[in-house]
Amino acid sequence: MKLIETFGMRALRSIDPEAAHGWALRALQMGLAPAPGKITSDRLKTTFAGIDLANPVGLAAGFDKNATALKGLSKAGFGFFEVGAATPRPQPGNPKPRLFRLTEDYAAINRFGFNNDGMEAIAARLANRPKDAVIGLNLGANKDSDDRASDFAKVLACCGAHLDFATVNVSSPNTEKLRDLQGKAALSALLAGVMETRNGLAKHIPVFLKIAPDLSDAEIAEIAEVAIESKLDAVITTNTTLDRKALTSQHKNEAGGLSGAPLFTKSTRVLARLSQLTEGKMPLVGVGGICNAQDAYDKICAGASVVQLYTALVYGGLSLAEDIIRGLDKLLEQDGFGNVAEAVGSKRENWL
Repeated sequence: MKLIETFGMRALRSIDPEAAHGWALRALQMGLAPAPGKITSDRLKTTFAGIDLANPVGLAAGFDKNATALKGLSKAGFGFFEVGAATPRPQPGNPKPRLFRLTEDYAAINRFGFNNDGMEAIAARLANRPKDAVIGLNLGANKDSDDRASDFAKVLACCGAHLDFATVNVSSPNTEKLRDLQGKAALSALLAGVMETRNGLAKHIPVFLKIAPDLSDAEIAEIAEVAIESKLDAVITTNTTLDRKALTSQHKNEAGGLSGAPLFTKSTRVLARLSQLTEGKMPLVGVGGICNAQDAYDKICAGASVVQLYTALVYGGLSLAEDIIRGLDKLLEQDGFGNVAEAVGSKRENWL
């Protein structure tokens, strides 16, 4: 399968990035992608926000926006995965081209703008989800909404019955003024509506918040305060960045959010700072620039209980997930940790 994947990845990298993304989803739907199944060990098993996970490595939102490849992803080795973002009404997103490979930088820039089929179509697919997988949904707002804050609660109300967790995404840089909702007053009001909706669901599901990496220390402190006051179950750190420092690719000045290797240091510092401010009591998801097992391990040692990846799969293929999970297990063993939870925040001071 890895040989097939190698040739497949070579072919996909020769065509338009968004078209290649579409073909990758089709491969998953057709059972042509790597499918190692559940990867676990006593060291990798963990509980996060009340959810039992086979391992702490997840797939970030954005890969399967419309929940069309749930079966294939459930066999790909991830401990959990997140689909979406979903908005109340379908929307096409921003004009193409809107996805760019920065091969020299092992990175990507996207300005999709929450393109998706809408919450009702996504809810129908989630209703037929694999029952043995841990699946979350990234909640978004329509670009032309009169009340963006209420959009998040609407999507949760529609899809919540089929989820294991939900993520409030106010940190995408590709919907104008969306990041303004990260301010203390606006964020508190938005989360109050989401939590009220969550509490009205037939089953209790954890609610996460995804934040941007381009925050000042004061803004991170405000988010920490709001997260605790709102009784969030976890914070995902971080989304893509608007920073363009030290890039070499011809696409470096394209508008949109930058993801991949250049984001690693910035996102990990935000993670460590948030871990420090919440005294390690707020569960954190480490995202941004994870390209190998060492990166995943570094995020965990900086304060993340679990991690997510996405952009590295563009270059390493879906089998990279298995490599990272197994490599993480070896690193935990090497440093004498009996379980991944023991490693969380163990080297946080290195990032502060």
